[in-house]
Amino acid sequence: MDVYPPILIKDERHGLPFSKGLMAQSFTATGLSPARAYRAAARVQDELRGRGVTEVALDELHAIAARVLTSAAGADFARRYEKLREISKLDRPLIVLIGGTTGVGKSTIATEIAHRLGITRIVSTDAIREVMRGIFAKDLMPAIYESSFNAWRGLRVPVPHGANPVIVGFREQTAVVASGIKALVERAVIEGVSMVVEGVHVVPGYLEPSQFKNASVVQLLVAVTDEESHRSHFYIREIQTDGTRPFEKYRANFGNIRLLGRYIEDLATERGIPIVYSHQLDRTVAEVLELVVNAVIREDDERGMSHVLPAEGGE
Repeated sequence: MDVYPPILIKDERHGLPFSKGLMAQSFTATGLSPARAYRAAARVQDELRGRGVTEVALDELHAIAARVLTSAAGADFARRYEKLREISKLDRPLIVLIGGTTGVGKSTIATEIAHRLGITRIVSTDAIREVMRGIFAKDLMPAIYESSFNAWRGLRVPVPHGANPVIVGFREQTAVVASGIKALVERAVIEGVSMVVEGVHVVPGYLEPSQFKNASVVQLLVAVTDEESHRSHFYIREIQTDGTRPFEKYRANFGNIRLLGRYIEDLATERGIPIVYSHQLDRTVAEVLELVVNAVIREDDERGMSHVLPAEGGE
């Protein structure tokens, strides 16, 4: 059995041993399956050993990795790998806000996106609402004690003439929960921790990404256009949660859920917030990832340009 000396990765600060497992993990972040990612990482290792090197510069290693990815999986995966590398160099936290009505797959998408971006903190707005229920008595804030699609039951004021009570109740609940989201994001920015926040209360207009100066904040919406596909999500969720989130509850309120979806999507369109239409999970996750990465890189370029002083004029 051949015994190979360790290959050290050299950068400006230190040298670490090359790890095929870590390389494979970085490849899976591009959307490559674990098996294909491991085989590609093994090819990178084989190339290094074939050269007989014991040290490799970090930039050279990434160039080899991108070339191997192009050959093994295609240019799209290699391009995504390069973009994810750029994201990893950020000197500020990344906050991803994922909204959308109930049952469009937000939590699943959020988990996948967090994993691929190396983010360990994921927060649901339902969890924020639950914490607020423990702080504020029902008599004080009755709207937060109802589901988002039934928040109208907790309204304490008359609904304006011509207004839809489902929308009015949802807006009141969202205004309360949005204050909790804002506080949570502000804390993450202070700590310098990246985070993904998902939930129906991530509504365009209630939280302005531009107000968080020391972070990259990307907001987007997930939607499902086909009603039958949307309805099937609740049936699947009931099975996955062993009945703790019963299909019948959501089926009975499906009209309200769809109504809120259209309302949130209209707000997103008005404010230029991107909407990702969910169909097949892998494709949707890839689209969301591409959107987030491109937004951050574009922002990084703009920040860099803002530090470049214009050339002095004069005669």
